[in-house]
Amino acid sequence: MTTLLALYRRPDGGDEALATFERRYAHEHLPLVAATPGLRAIRAQRVVDALGGETDLVLVTAMEFDDRAALDEGLRSDAMRAAGRNLREIAPGLATLLVLEDAPELVPEPDAAVDTVRDRSGGSV
Repeated sequence: MTTLLALYRRPDGGDEALATFERRYAHEHLPLVAATPGLRAIRAQRVVDALGGETDLVLVTAMEFDDRAALDEGLRSDAMRAAGRNLREIAPGLATLLVLEDAPELVPEPDAAVDTVRDRSGGSV
């Protein structure tokens, strides 16, 4: 799996500017992105806290593709080019885009003893 991760910083102009950005992002930008060939899923999340510090990030969006070739094909599409033009209009200088690849070799196997869930009667579910 290859993910295009978009990190968005808070726009200047306070809460009203943020509300305008979110509205335009939801109603203009994401429909353009959704038309991208090869896109498997989109997940948008608001940043609500930064543990141990402060952040100017307000929104993170993950766009999932089967692999890097599918992402590259999607990035060359008319839909993604239109989304790029729209993003430069609604969030100039606010976005950082990262390409992520799964790294299953870095993730330890879950401990079977910890992975057991019990229902209220004491039986495993």
